[in-house]
Amino acid sequence: MVTAVIDGTKSIAASQLVTTPFGAHWYEFAPESLNAAQAAVQRHVAVWLWDPVIQWILLLPTWGVAGALGALFVWMGTRRRRRKYGMA
Repeated sequence: MVTAVIDGTKSIAASQLVTTPFGAHWYEFAPESLNAAQAAVQRHVAVWLWDPVIQWILLLPTWGVAGALGALFVWMGTRRRRRKYGMA
């Protein structure tokens, strides 16, 4: 929500749509962890995963990535009701 407000404020000031990529925010706050994540993915998972997939995610607006992760966590944290079958 915070990044949506920041991008909204920048957009109003610039009189055009302005979005900040997720990778730019990550690099601004913790560049060492971004470099470590790249090295870990390329070394332990797959080299091809970083270049097309994760770089694409890093170019998405931060509010979109955070919103999608938040929705995923809410979905994973909801309890599912058990359906009762039978005569009751």
